[in-house]
Amino acid sequence: MRYSSSAHTRFYHRLHVVWVTKYRYKVLQGAMRERIREIIRQTCEELGVPIVRGVLARDHVHMFLSIPPKLSLSDVMQRIKGRSSRRIQMEFPDLRKRYWGRRFWARGYFSTTSGNVTDDIIMQYLELHSAK
Repeated sequence: MRYSSSAHTRFYHRLHVVWVTKYRYKVLQGAMRERIREIIRQTCEELGVPIVRGVLARDHVHMFLSIPPKLSLSDVMQRIKGRSSRRIQMEFPDLRKRYWGRRFWARGYFSTTSGNVTDDIIMQYLELHSAK
């Protein structure tokens, strides 16, 4: 286990986060899939949130993040989901027919820490999930 550090803090915060597209539509494929991946990476980099592992399925996203204590998970998720939704809908205007109301992601998300489940088990799960 390797601890991260900031100015006055040493920490090991690992969170497994999952969120889905609105109505569970299977739209995360092709050019849109690559663009969403790029937007999420850029957003996490700007926030200083390292992505340990991430998997995009056709209707949901799994991410294993290391979030520093100065950021709350809700703020990180708000930024990731909000920015990716806005940019995707601007770049792929045909989505407006399917997603009226300017929402690409469903409300909410699932999160858990890696305390009760070890990092290795989460990594194995993500590996198996990406093989599907």
